[in-house]
Amino acid sequence: MLILILIVIVLLAIYAAAENLFILTVRREKLGSGIKIAHVSDLHKRRFGRENVRLCEKIRAESPDLIFVTGDIVSRTETDFTTAGATLRQLCGIAPVYIVFGNHEQSLPPERLSAFMEMLAGTDAILLRNASADINVKGRQLRIYGLEHKYSTYKNGSSYRHLDGFTLAEMNALIGTRPDGEVLLLAHNPLFADVYSQWGADCVFSGHVHGGAVRLFGVGIFSPERTLFPKYTKGVYTLGKTRLLLSAGLGKLRLFDPAEVVVYFL
Repeated sequence: MLILILIVIVLLAIYAAAENLFILTVRREKLGSGIKIAHVSDLHKRRFGRENVRLCEKIRAESPDLIFVTGDIVSRTETDFTTAGATLRQLCGIAPVYIVFGNHEQSLPPERLSAFMEMLAGTDAILLRNASADINVKGRQLRIYGLEHKYSTYKNGSSYRHLDGFTLAEMNALIGTRPDGEVLLLAHNPLFADVYSQWGADCVFSGHVHGGAVRLFGVGIFSPERTLFPKYTKGVYTLGKTRLLLSAGLGKLRLFDPAEVVVYFL
């Protein structure tokens, strides 16, 4: 029995190492037809080849019409954004790229935030900080919004307790009321999906939760807010007329939750 337990532990360790060092998956969600969107989230410090060439080639092979990057393309402790810049330039060579801040970009110290912004300016990626952009893709007129919450919805000082909430009134104050037409929302944090639905987004692209970090029987276990079993972890969720499209992301330690790029057919 002891030998069997040791074998299981060794095999689990081998798999965990492979998952966190090598495995990269593509999840495809057919929700319509006409437009193909590649969704990248929560890269953090994870690398997929030099300058993330393996990641970028995976996306290139999907021939997306748009690429959405929903935050945490870097970690707050990083000081060199060379790889992030090279990654974004490769992605911009594939399709138009729209990017929003995650909590890690929001918490960069001022001097590193300045360096990060300089890096972004050296790419063609379109940064949306409580702003929107219009684009016509294959005859469909889209308005893409990027939402950035106040940082206290992620962390309150040094604590993850007593975090601030987020309301429809706050959302309207940040980005205005929903316009007519087809509206896509990029919002790093999925935990306020009910507010995004009240606002009226057709589709919301989010990350942040890393799929729950550890997944057992399809259930995500952990939240970055240091809570168990977050409501939204990975997949497609329907809230009224809104679809929450949640990526498990690419970086951070994980188990039975492989890094993923998501491709949506809308």
